[in-house]
Amino acid sequence: MPRGRYSLHDPHDHTPLGEEHFQCAPGPSGWRYVSRTTTPSGDDAGSVDLALDELGRPIRLELHAASWQVRGAAIDGVTWVRTDPTGTDAREGNAPAHAFTGASPAFLVATARLLRLAPGAPATRVRLVAFTDPVLAPRTVDQSWALVKSEAHTTDNGLLTVDEYQVNALDTGEQHAVHIAGDVVLAAPGIELEDLESPPSTFR
Repeated sequence: MPRGRYSLHDPHDHTPLGEEHFQCAPGPSGWRYVSRTTTPSGDDAGSVDLALDELGRPIRLELHAASWQVRGAAIDGVTWVRTDPTGTDAREGNAPAHAFTGASPAFLVATARLLRLAPGAPATRVRLVAFTDPVLAPRTVDQSWALVKSEAHTTDNGLLTVDEYQVNALDTGEQHAVHIAGDVVLAAPGIELEDLESPPSTFR
């Protein structure tokens, strides 16, 4: 069960945004990721709880940030309920999308798991609902993902396969690289893996 810590920063000006302390593991029905986020000063900033089925579809999502809450799942596309800090106004949303995304590295692993791309294959288009900080506002985004290469690296714990993806934002044309090993993000815009207590899990 990988357990570790990511540092988060603004991908444009590198302003520190805090840290995400996580643990994740595959199971008989899919994969689960739980984390808590902190501000640069160490204060609590929210949490992520994401569960995928064996095909990579989100069967449960729960996000907390700035007293806002989102609960969602893959139902008729994707469906979610967003609750305000007072707990009195809960609004349901739905979109013809494949999955969710957001600031957490969990969503990069989840999208890669959903698409299951082959190295060198044409880029695949995916529609996602992003929940943006700090109030978890929903926004539909279109991306294309391509698996550029998979390379095996020798480590103290054996071979580690690292997948390099090219991700394009189809609305802006912005491109960036994402490096994933198993169920851990090694590097991506705004994300750095700072500490990992055990090797990444390998999906069957």
